Amino acid sequence: MTLRLYNTMTREVGDFVPLTPGRVSLYTCGPTIWNFAHIGNFRTFLFEDLLRRWLEASGFDVFHIMNLTDVDDRTIQAALKAGVTLREHVEPYAQAFFADRDYLRIRSAHAYPRATQFIAPMISLVESLLAKGVAYRGDDGSVYFAIARFPEYGRLSQLDQRELRSGASGRVSSDEYAKEDARDFVLWKAAQPDDEAVGAAWDAPFGRGRPGWHLECSAMALDLVREKWGEDVLDIHCGAVDLIFPHHEDEIAQSCAHTGKPDFARVWMHAEFLNVRGTKMSKRFGNYTTARDLQEDGTDAAALRLFFFQTHYRQKLDLNDESLGAATSALRRLGDFAARLATGPGTVSGAVGEGATAELEGAAKQLREQFAAGLDDDLNAPRALAALFDFVTAGNRALDRGAAACAPARDAFDWATGILDILPTAREADAGLATWVEERIQARKAARQARNFAEADAIRDELAAKGVTLEDGPGGTKWRAG
Repeated sequence: MTLRLYNTMTREVGDFVPLTPGRVSLYTCGPTIWNFAHIGNFRTFLFEDLLRRWLEASGFDVFHIMNLTDVDDRTIQAALKAGVTLREHVEPYAQAFFADRDYLRIRSAHAYPRATQFIAPMISLVESLLAKGVAYRGDDGSVYFAIARFPEYGRLSQLDQRELRSGASGRVSSDEYAKEDARDFVLWKAAQPDDEAVGAAWDAPFGRGRPGWHLECSAMALDLVREKWGEDVLDIHCGAVDLIFPHHEDEIAQSCAHTGKPDFARVWMHAEFLNVRGTKMSKRFGNYTTARDLQEDGTDAAALRLFFFQTHYRQKLDLNDESLGAATSALRRLGDFAARLATGPGTVSGAVGEGATAELEGAAKQLREQFAAGLDDDLNAPRALAALFDFVTAGNRALDRGAAACAPARDAFDWATGILDILPTAREADAGLATWVEERIQARKAARQARNFAEADAIRDELAAKGVTLEDGPGGTKWRAG
């Protein structure tokens, strides 16, 4: 199959065709580092992680950019309240984000530009828009983008002019600055005393100030993708659904007005919200949960990844104890099968065993085909997961019948679980556990054959003390940990 993705711009699923064959520029809106990122943010970041992994697994050379917003109203007010400079305030939260990223096994982006590091490109972008007549300096000294001078505005969000006007006083701009049209958004904010107090103001030909939030992403993305590949258009731009309007709509307007290109990104992808017990996550509702909260509670990152991937990225998802518990149980099943596949018999005896091995190899082939078909279908992770668990069921059945844990089965399982990255986190105490368990199972088998049932029971108790449960069946003894 060809990779097909849902494009928010067209509201359709279509074949993914990058600007240049074989390579993909991927821009994902990162966190605003004024505080810890919550787990709802990471739902989006995990969807983007899977997208990148599948692009790379499909043979694309991916250049991934994720920005860190370190200057905006929230970072400035937080720094002011703490009595520190902007940089002093945001740095610990930047490092916390990286730690949370590593905990959740999210691959590092190739570039993490911070807004304060790209002030010069931002100033150049504003100068370009002023020169083209689509931006103007307001009475307050700030620079605004004139939406009326960009007829294509609203394509992404598909809002009509009435809706744009009704939203102008709220989402289009919450800044109380003088401007020609209520819909216009700020590109460059005139410096205020609070900005100066925390070191968040820069000189520019059109007045001392700081960049607007929307301007930052355009300038950083264009500067980096031009440097990398000499292009003015991104292949894929991602974020959460709440960024469609106004943030991404404004990015398109200022970027296209600047470059003269009809598009800023070929494909726009957006992840739905994560709810907590049925309510959108927010501090106001008292359900604000961070990745580090879950880590401190002992939640395995693999269980979180599995939980998120059980629902398509374009569907809302509810986080609660029951759903997370179910994901943890499913994770244990994967871990048990991984251990069994790694330590299963290496040789086959008899026609039954040979047939079972052929069955296992066939199931592995089917896993590869169905898993790929799922992810090629607009990153349908639930479908890919279903293929994986079907393979676990078929694999256990084949191993019960004496199949060898053959290389095709191990390779297919490792490939699929590696892309999703959902095997249980290896802990130091687990080193050598599988080998030790198999040795004790063999010792127990020998004791039973010698009719030394007391010894066999003692070995079972020894394993139970380590959290290992034995299950005797026609195909031999299976075990699981935890």
